[in-house]
Amino acid sequence: MRAYSEAYLDEVVETQGHLFDFVAQNFKDFDTEDFICAYMNSNTRKYIDESQAYVNTMSAKELWEYFTTNEHYTLKNGKSMQGFMPDWIGEFYAYYQWYTNIPSAEVIKKVPLEFLKKAYPALHDLDLKLAVEKTLQQ
Repeated sequence: MRAYSEAYLDEVVETQGHLFDFVAQNFKDFDTEDFICAYMNSNTRKYIDESQAYVNTMSAKELWEYFTTNEHYTLKNGKSMQGFMPDWIGEFYAYYQWYTNIPSAEVIKKVPLEFLKKAYPALHDLDLKLAVEKTLQQ
């Protein structure tokens, strides 16, 4: 059984990709990786895991505002991720969580950000489902 209804899947995957990209593109002097780790371990993401419609249907910008307000998150100084990578990582983590039905906080432990950054050249051109399945075989 998947994490939540497939009716939400495309929107959640796309929104999380846009969210990670939004942070990377709009906050260039800040650490995108710290944001990704904080977000994946947050109650905000947990609510999405649980299919709470209120957060599952937010846009990337609405989700950013909700996350920073409710989690009291402040960006850390550092380097932002470049290119398409943050978008893809956001989509990958969202799909992986849905596919495996494990909490996002566990997803980022099972598939660390460092692994995804290294695997990005080989995985990002694959269909998302295939990329997740290949990662599960590791």
